[in-house]
Amino acid sequence: MAALEQGGRRALRRGLWRLSLFLLLAQLCGLSGQGGLHGSPEGWRRGEDEDGLNVSETTSIPSYVTRCPSNGLCTLLPPECMSCKTNYTCVYGRPAVFECEAKSQVHCVDEKNNRQKFFTINMTCQFCWQLPPTDYVCSNPINCKTVSCPRERYSANCTVQDHIHCLGNRTFPKMLYCNWTGGYKWSTALALSITLGGFGADRFYLGQWREGLGKLFSFGGLGIWTLIDVLLIGVGYVGPADGSLYI
Repeated sequence: MAALEQGGRRALRRGLWRLSLFLLLAQLCGLSGQGGLHGSPEGWRRGEDEDGLNVSETTSIPSYVTRCPSNGLCTLLPPECMSCKTNYTCVYGRPAVFECEAKSQVHCVDEKNNRQKFFTINMTCQFCWQLPPTDYVCSNPINCKTVSCPRERYSANCTVQDHIHCLGNRTFPKMLYCNWTGGYKWSTALALSITLGGFGADRFYLGQWREGLGKLFSFGGLGIWTLIDVLLIGVGYVGPADGSLYI
C-alpha cells in the first residue's frame, strides 16, 4: 500500500513538471510572435517592417535635409535638395526646362500649397564651369604675386552658389589670376610717395624695408628715385611687398 502511494506521488510530480514546462514554452512562443519588429522573418533579415519599408532608411536622416527648407516651393529648393534629369535637347546658353524630383525626406509644395514630389524648373543650358564669376566662389591663396609681369595664375577650387542651377559637378577647378589683398591702400601709398617719398616713407608703408632705407640714406636718390617712385606707384607698377593688390 505504501509502495502504491509513493508511486502515485511520483507520477503526480512528473505530471505537474510537464505541465509547467508546457506552459513556459507556450508563453515564450507567444512573446516571440508579438515582440520586436512586425512582419515576416524574411523581412526581419532584410531589415524591413510589415509595410516593406527599410528600417535603417526611415530612422536615418540624410545630411542635406537640414539645408532644405520645409514646405517651401519646390521650384525654389537648392540644387542639392532635388534630382533632375538631363535635358539632351537643350541648346547651350538658352533657357531650358528640366524635370526634377525632390530627394528623400524633402517636403515641398506647389503654388497652390499642395504637396508635390515631381516638378519642373527653368534654367540656362550650361555647365557649372561655364557660369559667370559672380555665380561661384573660389579659394583665394595668399602665396602668389598679384603684382608681377606676366601676371601669375593659381589653381583654384570653385563651388557654385546654393541658389544657382547648372549642369555637371558643382565643384570644379579653375585657373585664376592672383587677386588677393593685404589691406594696403593705393591712395595712402601715393600720398606718402609725393609728400615723404624722399625719406622712403612710401616704401616703408608697402613693406619694402631695404628700398626704404636706401631712399632714406640717399635722400630719395637726390630726388630722382622719389620722382620715379611717384610715377611707378601712380600707375600701380610698384605694389605691396607681399604681392597683394591695393584696396
